[in-house]
Amino acid sequence: MTEKPTPVILTELTDDGVLLLTLNRPERHNAWTLEMELLYNELFDRAEADRAVRAVVLTGAGRSFCPGMDMSVLDGASSGARPWPTDRLPPRTRPMTFPKPLVAAINGACAGIGFNQAVMCDVRFAVPEAKLAAAFSARGLVAEDGVSWLLPRLVGYGNAADLLLSSRRITGTEALAMGLVNRLAAPEDLLSSALAYATELARTASPYAMSLIKRQLADDQARTFTESRDSAAALLATAKRAPDYREGVRSFIERRRPEFAALGEAAPEVAS
Repeated sequence: MTEKPTPVILTELTDDGVLLLTLNRPERHNAWTLEMELLYNELFDRAEADRAVRAVVLTGAGRSFCPGMDMSVLDGASSGARPWPTDRLPPRTRPMTFPKPLVAAINGACAGIGFNQAVMCDVRFAVPEAKLAAAFSARGLVAEDGVSWLLPRLVGYGNAADLLLSSRRITGTEALAMGLVNRLAAPEDLLSSALAYATELARTASPYAMSLIKRQLADDQARTFTESRDSAAALLATAKRAPDYREGVRSFIERRRPEFAALGEAAPEVAS
């Protein structure tokens, strides 16, 4: 009987509704391939539709997070021998439209596509010794996947220009100092810390409210303060019609953990 190949991304769902996605090519430091990209998008689609999933943690197997495109793939694409099928793939920005909390646990090398995927997460945990780099200029490429829009909003224009122009590697410690990562943890504690954070969100925060807040964070990047304030007022009126509002108030009064519905259950429509 032929053994089934090990998936290039592993999945594990905890009892609290946290989905752990593990990039799983440790022998290649989890370097990115077409197979990984296709499965990555598929898993995010499944996680969005699965009401049991309330938060996602993304990490890498072994000693690396993801150092970017696999060099054999990059060599084939750069020579024209095996072009990357960009025109037949969705944009590599699925985390930006994912309505549930997404936490990166950066356990090692994180560059190129891996860097971009980490930047697109909502919250980032890293080990102090992690090596992060945009890496595009060193390969003769531009800043891909909208990272030139995202990065200045995380670390400021000057730091973003430095990282994108130089392609230099920074440690997790330097990344924390410039605001690129939110928390540092020892290697042995990294995954448990990220999972604990995601679990707290899954247990205590309204999935519906978090989806609206993620939408606010994205949409307000292109709004004035007044526009943001007015949009928040409209969203607040919508949120108050949802069951989660009453449950949030009652659980606070009764000093118990809230029991929020899964995302999509009994939530009113939100105007675009």
